[in-house]
Amino acid sequence: MTYEIEIGRGKRGRRAYSLDDIAIVPNRRTRDPKDVSVSWQIDAYQFEMPVIAAPMDSAMSPETAIALGKLGGLGVLDLEGLWTRYEDPQSVLDEISALEDETASPAVTRRMQDLYKAPIQPELITSRLAEIRASGVTVAGSLTPQRTQEHYKTVVAAGVDIFVIRGTTVSAEHVSKNHEPLNLKQFIYELDVPVIVGGAAGYTPALHLMRTGAAGVLVGFGGGATTTTRRALGIHSPMASAISDVAAARRDYMDESGGRYVHVIADGGMGSSGDIVKAIAMGADAVMLGSALARAEEAPGKGWHWGQEAHHLELPRGDRVNVGTVGPLEEVLFGPGHHTNGTSNLIGALRRSMATTGYSDLKEFQRVDVVVSPYEGQ
Repeated sequence: MTYEIEIGRGKRGRRAYSLDDIAIVPNRRTRDPKDVSVSWQIDAYQFEMPVIAAPMDSAMSPETAIALGKLGGLGVLDLEGLWTRYEDPQSVLDEISALEDETASPAVTRRMQDLYKAPIQPELITSRLAEIRASGVTVAGSLTPQRTQEHYKTVVAAGVDIFVIRGTTVSAEHVSKNHEPLNLKQFIYELDVPVIVGGAAGYTPALHLMRTGAAGVLVGFGGGATTTTRRALGIHSPMASAISDVAAARRDYMDESGGRYVHVIADGGMGSSGDIVKAIAMGADAVMLGSALARAEEAPGKGWHWGQEAHHLELPRGDRVNVGTVGPLEEVLFGPGHHTNGTSNLIGALRRSMATTGYSDLKEFQRVDVVVSPYEGQ
């Protein structure tokens, strides 16, 4: 059986599906939502919900990472963001939030590029992570592959629990004629902490990342609320198919490695509770959220949301977008919800979906029946 379709006489392509293209369907059994477990564990770290905050300045500060950790999730701080470039970044965050109210504005992009030119200060990496550690929650920080060699010793010395290497796309076989690339397999082998790495958007690249020894693989490419990667680079991978492909790589890698389990973490394009539900149904163990958490009252962006792509010095491929404010972080995650569009009580919605379809934990829920939906957006 082939899933390829003819695009033209000279090119064929595989049909891929976004999260909007699918829906889950109930089974013969239902459960009480109170009997459903949404807990998740990676390596030695147990969490009460499968939510990881994306390392984005608009969503995560040390303070919000601590708040999320105390609520049972994992906050990841961007160690190349404003919190490691400025001793007190509040005035910079205020300025970004107050820039002209236009999504695709060259003036806004130019100013953000200027603000992010300030150098990363290693002592701020140490102090920010120490602040999170002092609160007693799990400590996680993120670097891009390009900056990992430069700063990872500082990060590890600061006492990080989980190390995240996150880029638009990350491969285990980066090739460069100009500099020695990061050897992921050697790097992960030499670290004493679990590493989550990505993004990956297909079976083969994910399988190669799993072979490096990563504890988790981030799935996604160009699908977030702020990215314009599809328009700028012509590259995009619909999330439903991407998650399913990477989940298949996890299954095959378990056979290959004699039972080693690598966690699949959906990253990007999940702005509502229904998206989170469908990401786990397609095989994700957890989700990395940006815009969904940027809507919290405690979010540093004050209802504005942006990622690293928005201030790239040479080829910006992201916007600062207004996602609005829903309510306190606890309400966004656990309710009570006051919004009918899936932007509040995210975990309550996940529990109810699992209960409605008869599943008691996340691993079971990955087996739920899904259909390709002909009524996109409903």
